[in-house]
Formats: sequence, C-alpha cells, structure tokens
Amino acid sequence: MTLADRWLLPDGVDEALPQQAAKIEHLRRTLLNLHESWGYQLVIPPLLEYLDSLLIGAGSDLEIETFKVIDQLSGRLMGIRADFTSQVARIDAHCLKNEGVQRLSYCGSVLRTTPAGLDGTRSPIQLGAELYGHSTIESDLEILSLMLETLTCAGLKKLVLDVGHIDVVRGVMAASNLTQEQEAKLALLYKAKGLPELEAFLAKSDIDDQAKHWLSVLPRLCGGVEALSLAERELAGVSQSVSDALAQIRAVVDVVSSRFESVGLHFDMSDLESYSYHTGLVFAAYVPGHGNAVARGGRYDYIGEVFGRSRPATGFSTDVKTLVSMVDVAVAQKPSVLAPVAAKNDVLWQRVQALRNEGYRVLEQLDGSADASNFDFQLVAEGDDWKLVSVQ
Repeated sequence: MTLADRWLLPDGVDEALPQQAAKIEHLRRTLLNLHESWGYQLVIPPLLEYLDSLLIGAGSDLEIETFKVIDQLSGRLMGIRADFTSQVARIDAHCLKNEGVQRLSYCGSVLRTTPAGLDGTRSPIQLGAELYGHSTIESDLEILSLMLETLTCAGLKKLVLDVGHIDVVRGVMAASNLTQEQEAKLALLYKAKGLPELEAFLAKSDIDDQAKHWLSVLPRLCGGVEALSLAERELAGVSQSVSDALAQIRAVVDVVSSRFESVGLHFDMSDLESYSYHTGLVFAAYVPGHGNAVARGGRYDYIGEVFGRSRPATGFSTDVKTLVSMVDVAVAQKPSVLAPVAAKNDVLWQRVQALRNEGYRVLEQLDGSADASNFDFQLVAEGDDWKLVSVQ
C-alpha cells in the first residue's frame, strides 16, 4: 500500500464525520428511548464471541456473513458479530433466566463479509428488539407494531409492509410429498421467481396433480390484500398448518389496517428471503423506490434451546445508518459560546463550567482561528466577572 492509499477504507466499510455522526447518535438515542417506553430493556453484547456460540442455531447464511479470527489467548476460533439475534438469545437463556416474558433491545455496530442494506455497507449500526417467552400472535403483533412505530419515529413515510409465514411454503411442500431434491429445486425456483422454469419442472415431475396445482399457484399469490384472499381460497385444503399460518397473516392485516392506516400491505406466499432460524410469521418493511427492506423481523422459536432454555421468541432489526440516509434527521443545536482560554483563570473556568452545565456548548479560543461571528455568544470580561454577550 502506497502512502497515498493509506487513508482508504475497505469497500463497504465507512465512517461518520461530525455532522453525520450527530444525526446517527441523535436517532439512536431517540429510538432506544422509544423502545424503553414500550418496556424493552437495553443490552450490550460483546463485539466478538467464540464462533460456536455466536452462530449456533443461526443457520449457514449468517455463518457466511461472519468474519472469523483466532483468539490469541485460547487458540479458539472467534467471530465478529454480523447479527445480534444469537447473542441476545444467549443473554435471555443463560444470563437473565427470566421465566416470564422478557423484552430486550439493542443497538451497535455489526460487521459482515458481504455488503448489505440500501447503501451496500458491510458495517451497519443494527438496532432492534426481541421478545422472549410468549408464543402466540399477540407478541408477534407487538413486535411488528414496534417495528413500524420505530420507522415512523425515524421519519420514514409511505411504508409498505410485506408479511409472510414460514409454514405456508413448508406446509405446501410437506403436503406434496416431495423428495429432498425436489424441495431444493423448488426453493431455488421460488427465490428466482422463475415461473416458466417452475412450470417445466412440475410438468416433468412425478408429483400428483393436486400438489402440482398448489406448488404452481404459490408464487402467483403475490400482491396486495387480494393476494391474501386468493391464497385463503387456493390453499384452503392443504393442511391445518397452512390454514393456521394464513389466519395469522390475516390477523396482521386487521391490526396494521387499524393501527397504521397509511402503511401499505404486500404478500408473497412463496417468499423464502429470511435467515433459516425463522419458524413462523415473518415481515419486512419497504419504502417505495428502494429495493431492499429497511427493517426485517419474525418469529424464531427455540433458538435458545442450544443454550439450555427453549423459549419462544420474536423480534426485528433495522440499520440506523440506513435510516439516517433516507430521512432528514433534525438535531437540535446547543447555543454556542466562544470563551477566552481559562487555563490560568479560576473565575473564568467556573463560569465556563457553569455554562456547560446549563446546556451551552463552550469552546475556548486556543488560537486566533475561531471567528466570534460563528457563535451565538461570547464571554467578555467585566471587572472581576465574565459577561455572556450575544454576537448576533
């Protein structure tokens, strides 16, 4: 690396300069305060952990996104977190051991091997909330509502909520008596939205006609509320698990339509875009004109089983840096004061400290470069005291 290149950062790794950093920190505090008002307690997991603890139960997709390092003390393989969920599940299962409902929130940097998010960053500031110890639709609705409230509080408008359920695809595949190879092929076709390829694959397969119809119609159940109504008709006879999943999605429609009238609704019954640890209702929020989700969430029961406690769980996460890039975050500026150097003047020092405690931003003029016209006030000597004088 040449001297001229030493200031460059790796692709997808960025930093926040003062103005941007102030917006990020302001929004972080605002959203964590919101979560606190809902009863969610803040936790701060470590940046890295032993890999077998960090990735356990999280699936291969997260394993690929995680940077690995060797611990020089133990010689064991460690990982830099790419997602908070496993860590917070460990805290609930092993550290807190609360038998009742546990609500936890978090916010911190994560590092990923591949770019993610709207701006292709590998270093998001992930903020989220997790709810443990409750298995029915009420806790899913609480987390989903908190996610939408978080995005609204951040200043996002014209949100579209995409809602699905893991048991729709799984239930249809299970009822179709597919082989593992057939399931893997269909998963690829659903992700690629390859409808002609799907029809060709089904035509050549030995799958029975009723199952072919279910598998063929599944990726076509995509769109607004009308897509959900069509799914309820087309998949009515598949299995009880599919009917229950559709009933949960319908419950989400009723609540979101009532609580968040301006939020649009979208459904894709063949969507498989989630971490493999999800077990039930899944949801994502989008802003029209942006391809990637601004927040994702869902149910991931039993993720704490590997830590000794199998607990139902649901949660969501978003990226604070992405939110800041999409909205105009207004940061209230403290009134600024230019003061002489107080190094050898105790009275001046006490006056400066008093102003700082009152909420002023006080800068000592160490050299002549500070222009008083850029400040709101200036400290001027008045006898043995110091007077606050407006410069506007």
